Amino acid sequence: MLAWREPVYIAAGFAGIVALALMLVQPLLIGGYLPGLSACRRRCVHRWLGSALVVAVVVHVGALWITSPPDVVDALLFVSPTPFSAWGVIAMWAVFAVAVLAALRRRLRLRPRTWRLAHTSLALVIVGGTVIHALLIEGTMETVSKAALCALVVVVTIKVLVDLRVWRKRATSR
Repeated sequence: MLAWREPVYIAAGFAGIVALALMLVQPLLIGGYLPGLSACRRRCVHRWLGSALVVAVVVHVGALWITSPPDVVDALLFVSPTPFSAWGVIAMWAVFAVAVLAALRRRLRLRPRTWRLAHTSLALVIVGGTVIHALLIEGTMETVSKAALCALVVVVTIKVLVDLRVWRKRATSR
């Protein structure tokens, strides 16, 4: 399918693949499943990869804008005839929202529990929206590898949420 596409369109697709791959690594970092990294280092890498995820989304959407501005406008306005567009836009805004929330976390003086719940809720929107978006598109990725990567992202995200008991109210220390 990509043989007749322009390089900028192909770059947009690969930026989407990079974003999806980063979404697999993010929960692995926070869950402590990647060996050799201290908790502090894992959080630092998580922040950097979160920034890289934002950049990948911007490149993805920006390159699609270059190839077809009307399609991107339709997607952003939720009037696109393609069902995958709305899911991608929802996930994109959730990525931006979590990035802004992370950048303003100290200024907003968010309690750890509030931060954890807000960040996790947005992460679930990101994962769900992105996986649906990716599965509905026929494009850059081959169907089986795309489904496998999407399944891994979902399974790892759920495993980390369960293992870390994100929704449980933690006891306060006195």
